[in-house]
Amino acid sequence: MGRKLLLFLTYLYALLFSVAKTARFPNKWSESHWMMDYRFGFIKRGLGGEIFGWFFRKDESSVFILSVAILLLLYAAVIGIAVRETFRREKSIHTVLFFVIFLLSQYIIFSAHLIGYLEHVVFLLTLPVIYLIRRKKFVLASLIAGFSVFIHEITFFLMLPVSTFALLVFESPAQAFSFKNIFSPGMIKKIIAFLGLPVLSLIFLSWFHEREGGDCVTTVFNYLKSIPFIPENVARSVTSAYTQRFSLSFQEQRSHFIQRVFISKATVFYGIPMLFLLWMVLKEFRLKGNIGIFILLAAVSSIPLLMHSIAYDTYRIWTFPFMILFLGFWVLGLKFRFKRAETDILSIPELVFFIISFLLVTLSPNVLFDEETERFSLPVKLILILPLFLMLYLLKKPQSK
Repeated sequence: MGRKLLLFLTYLYALLFSVAKTARFPNKWSESHWMMDYRFGFIKRGLGGEIFGWFFRKDESSVFILSVAILLLLYAAVIGIAVRETFRREKSIHTVLFFVIFLLSQYIIFSAHLIGYLEHVVFLLTLPVIYLIRRKKFVLASLIAGFSVFIHEITFFLMLPVSTFALLVFESPAQAFSFKNIFSPGMIKKIIAFLGLPVLSLIFLSWFHEREGGDCVTTVFNYLKSIPFIPENVARSVTSAYTQRFSLSFQEQRSHFIQRVFISKATVFYGIPMLFLLWMVLKEFRLKGNIGIFILLAAVSSIPLLMHSIAYDTYRIWTFPFMILFLGFWVLGLKFRFKRAETDILSIPELVFFIISFLLVTLSPNVLFDEETERFSLPVKLILILPLFLMLYLLKKPQSK
């Protein structure tokens, strides 16, 4: 079997294994989000449902079809990027192990479990934003980012930081990145050209929501409750999410921030694989001599964790840094090109680090929503990961191209 085909099959198997653990139909929470629109006036997160209503009948089957289509597009893009970046670096074991851990990570697991959630749309839109930034089309990228804000304000944590990281990397000299570059007049103009519209959109959204958000509680609740497939308890929960002021959410959740970030189970089960991904980035792109970029990526990938101060879905929030690291790897891969005379070799500590990370993402149980559990028991997981070990072993042997 050719090495390229084996790489593709390895990534595809890892993705399917992760998805199969938790794949399901959209839950009532995600269905409710797609039912929301501007029928009662402006409201946060209303744009997605508004556009959805232009083209589809608003029912469960349409939400399911749309949710599957969005997720399949996202998975196709992820696999495409992983395969392309690996083919560019055929002698790099760091690249292979980075993508294997990512495709097995809790982000992929939860993306299948939370099918229909709006963050999938935000991440899908982030891909063309980064592409446009690389092409120096900052205003067009800004338009998409501004549009995304009205899909979900989570754009502030997921899209804008990594897209700004992409701008700084693409617009800085390859081997001479410095934090001083950020404050140069030319760079500031580019940052403003990109961030101007989405930041103004966020300011408007925050102002409107703080002032008007709580005025439509009864209207939104009665509308959602009137939909046959939305239970009353879900209608009440979603109404709160759409109308509760940001300042109140912060007051209620901020006291849990330290515990959720630094002393929760996710700190270990998610944190160790994330550190491994960061280490692979450091080694792959030789960032010890360009440490500013590494520090910036580490900081950007940590920004989604700030949501622990305003939201209580701890394990979902912990999955986002995985995707940010994936996007960061893609950005660096587009920027840097290194020629290798021979295949990379892992040190013993790196191999141990990989095995620990591999076992954490594949075998550790995940705390799912709606009191659901993973589809596979521990013995079944142990059997299903054996082909991955075999494929990784074969990738280390000489293969035909």
